[in-house]
Amino acid sequence: MDIKEEDILGDHIAEHWYYAAKGRALRRFLQGPPPASILDVGAGSGVFSKLLLANGAQEAVCVDPEYHDEQTLRVDGKPLSFRRTIESSTADLVLMMDVCEHVDDDAGLLAHYAGLVAPGTRFLITVPAFQFLFSGHDVFLEHKRRYTLASLEACVAAAGLEVMRGAYYFAAVFPLAAAQRLAERALVQRGALAPKSSLRRHHPLVNGVLKAACAAELPWFSHNRLFGLSVFCLARKP
Repeated sequence: MDIKEEDILGDHIAEHWYYAAKGRALRRFLQGPPPASILDVGAGSGVFSKLLLANGAQEAVCVDPEYHDEQTLRVDGKPLSFRRTIESSTADLVLMMDVCEHVDDDAGLLAHYAGLVAPGTRFLITVPAFQFLFSGHDVFLEHKRRYTLASLEACVAAAGLEVMRGAYYFAAVFPLAAAQRLAERALVQRGALAPKSSLRRHHPLVNGVLKAACAAELPWFSHNRLFGLSVFCLARKP
């Protein structure tokens, strides 16, 4: 996840409609019993690991080279560790939430972490969708690219992982967000607006409406291969 957006949203990040909705979608997309052990790559504050620990997971390790300190905290009495690097992992789930778009060699990054875990380990990967939406939001967050479902699944396969299923999410807010991104891109190109994140704190009423809109698409989201703001892919190491 993007540390720059954590700085914008502060301690209330888990309550923001975007992260709350993505957390619900993550749990639904995984299906079945909760993972026992999580490796959360590019995790920032570990908001998604904390969510899974609160819902049945037993331990999590967050890895991010930007951490100033390595430490282990307790969430619901369970260990949540923060590390700059790791050499191996016993995790049965690897989270890569909005990470691949930040690196030049996305398949290489996936392959690296696939080499640290045992066969059968699942990978849950999310990335921003559709290159035509590339805007000042992406420039500010230092994204290299945006993806289609097909391009993410091809990247996952190139890393030696087996694709289990993929889908788009945030279809409910796609028209509004797309219009905003395209308008902001035009302003940035004219020099009338500096690149910035599209996420911001909202009035509780607005935040609640956006949460509800995203929740409404959850029952069919796993089957959505048409459009959305984010791409989800669940894969496994063979």
